[in-house]
Amino acid sequence: MSTESLPLFPLSSVLYPGGHLSLRIFEPRYLDLVRDCTRNDSGFGVCLILDGEEAGDPSVPAAIGTLARITDFHTLPDGLLGIHAQGSKRFTVLGTHLRDNGLIQGDVRFLVGEEHVSMPPDCGLLATILERVHEQVGGEYSRFDRTLYDDAAWVGFRLAEVLPLEAPERQLLLQINDPIERLHQLMHHLPRFQRD
Repeated sequence: MSTESLPLFPLSSVLYPGGHLSLRIFEPRYLDLVRDCTRNDSGFGVCLILDGEEAGDPSVPAAIGTLARITDFHTLPDGLLGIHAQGSKRFTVLGTHLRDNGLIQGDVRFLVGEEHVSMPPDCGLLATILERVHEQVGGEYSRFDRTLYDDAAWVGFRLAEVLPLEAPERQLLLQINDPIERLHQLMHHLPRFQRD
């Protein structure tokens, strides 16, 4: 399998395939990243920070991340650049090096995309919970095509976004390659969020 070189943006949050991300860009290295991605119509890698901070010295990224593609950019009220990006495919980081501007460049291998798998009956509760959450949030969330709620990968990733999980738990869900296993892991977390 071939490898690709990808600029990495370590964050304290996890981006899933199909997920959305809004970022406030102010560091020169990330302004360079946005400029390069826009100019080359390319993406960047989002990885959970394992050690370090989002701003300042380069941090240590997790070994599994998600390709992000910029879908929109705008000027924020404070004059800084704001971008919206969408998660695409997952990748494994094979190695990293630091560019002159402090940006982390990763050698990555993209993971095989997950095939459509229907929701198993024993996990049907998860699709119901997700649909109710989306209805409560409203807006674009209430307009998702109903057939998506039968897609095990889509339900797993969307539910992982909305449940109040810790960052390491979110990362573990990203790293799972089987959508049914991911759903079973989410079922395991559910009792923590049930009201007494």
